[in-house]
Amino acid sequence: MTFVAPTGMECLLRRCHQEAGFSSVFRSVLITVCLILVLCVSLYPGLWSIGVRLHSAWTGSFVPGHHSILLLNSPTEQAAKDIGRYYWKGEIQDASEILMLVKTKTSQIQRVIDYVRSFHPYANPEVLSFPVEEGSLSYMKWMDEAVPDD
Repeated sequence: MTFVAPTGMECLLRRCHQEAGFSSVFRSVLITVCLILVLCVSLYPGLWSIGVRLHSAWTGSFVPGHHSILLLNSPTEQAAKDIGRYYWKGEIQDASEILMLVKTKTSQIQRVIDYVRSFHPYANPEVLSFPVEEGSLSYMKWMDEAVPDD
């Protein structure tokens, strides 16, 4: 058996062929990754919504930031009633409600929710929490003294 060493030209041709194969594979992978990224970015709102619903169903909770509260003004009481209709048990409801602001520490929110549920006539009372980012320092000090931590 005789071994014949490949010539310089044959080595060069083999190397070019290997590099061409590698670059075409690399190009295919790059195009595929780019397409996946474009699809993910374009489908993000829908994917986010599905993810939020799955998270809510799985954990029985909600994702912070997914819901919003709007504070509206109304020129008349009648306009407020027209705006303030809501859907409950398959029907549009038109009820007069009074807005209450309850000030407490974040650590006490669940206790307030439990208390409201024990007295509230609605089966599903509206109890929402907004963290205080800034405010009067003297008022915050008073709340620290007035509201117990336990």
